[in-house]
Amino acid sequence: MDGILPLWKERGQTSHDCVFKLRKILQTKKVGHSGTLDPDVDGVLPICIGKGTKVVEYLVDSGKRYTGEITLGFSTTTEDASGEVVAAKKIMTPFTIEEIDRAMAEMTGTITQIPPMYSAVKVNGKRLYEYARNNETVERPKRQAVIAEFKRISEPVYDAEQKTQSWRFDVSCGKGTYVRTLAVDTGRLLEMPAHMSDLTRLASGGFTKEQAVTIDQVKEAIANDSIAELLLPIEYGVADFEQVTINEDLWLKVRNGMRLPYQDFGLTARPNQLIAIFYQKQLVSIYKAHDKYHDMVKPAKVIRTEIGE
Repeated sequence: MDGILPLWKERGQTSHDCVFKLRKILQTKKVGHSGTLDPDVDGVLPICIGKGTKVVEYLVDSGKRYTGEITLGFSTTTEDASGEVVAAKKIMTPFTIEEIDRAMAEMTGTITQIPPMYSAVKVNGKRLYEYARNNETVERPKRQAVIAEFKRISEPVYDAEQKTQSWRFDVSCGKGTYVRTLAVDTGRLLEMPAHMSDLTRLASGGFTKEQAVTIDQVKEAIANDSIAELLLPIEYGVADFEQVTINEDLWLKVRNGMRLPYQDFGLTARPNQLIAIFYQKQLVSIYKAHDKYHDMVKPAKVIRTEIGE
């Protein structure tokens, strides 16, 4: 059983919970996810199965799209609604749409983020959330994030009793982006403590909400012997790569992981990105430029050594 399953992760379960359940349902240990979703977040979680696990890292690298809510007025330890309040400031005069949109516009493009303390980023061999749980402080590394689009999609709502203000947003971003931090930093531009009060992932790894299926639907498909209808080919994992189709002579070399001149693949220049190699309409290998020999390419990952397997 090989392929990619665009799963809809429901709230209240971790990404690892989903993998654990699917291993039991599908009766295979070769199950992995691309891109962790917090327990309080629902949305698209691409799951790679069998040989599909060989392309999981490439799905992680792809862009993602979310919809959620930002709330101004207080910030939390986790930067989302699940944490304890660490700072609060009453909003006496609601912010205007123009002020909000201007702040959000400043958060687009390539920006610098500091990961939340409650995150899996490692510092000195230890994850940040481990430091946080032990009430330890540590300097967090700054990271670059690419925000393709960050826009408000609802009218801001002012809570006159709580003195807070909230609005919904859509964001399209690159790998490694912390949407929680995006919400907090938007508040900082407005000189207000803020947090991400809701989040749903609408797209990941080239898969959308409309394509996603639930664990219950997977169970039903197994019971009806129709799981193949839900699984997508592993070739979906390299849909955005430059693709090269090879002949039998070249296949005999590629299957053995040989390094080759890039011209053998019909390339006119040294590639600066990964190349997906196809034989008989199947993904067989992923090649990249050789780091030592300028005119050579080498396998980044061998996917198949036999056709039809």
